[in-house]
Amino acid sequence: MLRFDIAPVCANAYRLQAAMSSIIAALYLFTPYLWVSLLLVLGAFLRGFVSPHRCLSYRLFAGITRKLGWQKLQNAGSEMFSDKVAFVAGLVMVASWLLDLRIGSIPAVAILVFASLNLLTGFCIACWAYALWYRMKAT
Repeated sequence: MLRFDIAPVCANAYRLQAAMSSIIAALYLFTPYLWVSLLLVLGAFLRGFVSPHRCLSYRLFAGITRKLGWQKLQNAGSEMFSDKVAFVAGLVMVASWLLDLRIGSIPAVAILVFASLNLLTGFCIACWAYALWYRMKAT
């Protein structure tokens, strides 16, 4: 579903946001700093459930891309969906950290792989699934 109630977002700023998600997932997987999953949860909640334009990291990355002339606007719906998925994955990571379980590595690996894919190629698997869902729902 397209979101016309929220201003369009910059796809390239979201690619930089994917870099941050990759870094957070790598820190979670390869260091003892499991608390970084809280950053993922907070950012994904703001971008996915409130508005991407209220998230400081998105605003920073949107400003950088605008100054560099890399701004590419798109509808916010699919990107907000991807943030909702990241929020749920981040919640699993936080819960497994607090409960001292290793299951949090599963969503961390998924975030690392898919956020890196988005960063390197611009292909957002959650955005693709979002579009597919609404195409299937329409038939």
